[in-house]
Amino acid sequence: MFIGHAAVALAAKPLLPRVNLALPLAAAFWVDMVWPVLLLVGVEQVKIDPGNTAFTPLDFIHYPWTHSLAAAVVWSFLFGFCCLSFGRRAAVILGLLVLSHWVLDALSHRPDLPLWPGGGTMVGLGLWNSVPATLAVELTLFAIGIAIYVRSAPARDRTGFLAFWGLIAFLLVSYAGAAFGPPPPNVQTIAIAGLAGGLLFTAWAWWIDRHRGSRW
Repeated sequence: MFIGHAAVALAAKPLLPRVNLALPLAAAFWVDMVWPVLLLVGVEQVKIDPGNTAFTPLDFIHYPWTHSLAAAVVWSFLFGFCCLSFGRRAAVILGLLVLSHWVLDALSHRPDLPLWPGGGTMVGLGLWNSVPATLAVELTLFAIGIAIYVRSAPARDRTGFLAFWGLIAFLLVSYAGAAFGPPPPNVQTIAIAGLAGGLLFTAWAWWIDRHRGSRW
């Protein structure tokens, strides 16, 4: 998933009124922000294989340190531990947002998600085998997440309004490009674009939330 992860972060905002939106977004996308780094250094592997599923041309060959269930649990704990300064409740919620990434990926991916590094059991319900079903699920989740966030953190000024809807447009255009655009030219492009995109929209979210209903 892509915007499905953003949807979960947006929907968590009422539970994290004193936490800037950048942090739940970073949590929900955390394993996908670590993954490009491990791709660039050769620890994990992906192959561009058009037709691998109907929705994405990527074949996720080896990514146990970011996308196994065991790794997701560890990342969840570490992320939550690093957020204890926001309070125990906020730390638990942020940790669960990290873990939610694996849950949503397990819904989307074909069976290529390991339960633990080195394990042979692979998980994935294969939503990506249907483009219409993927769009329906993710866009519905995204709409719900937007509605919850807008209600819980109304814009205080014009910047808060325009910056938020600009981010939503950016995420939707990126999503459409991934869904309907040509395959990426190489793995390095995937990694660099993924890392740059993750840093960009978390910084953008930090700016947005300073102009909406809650402050960090």
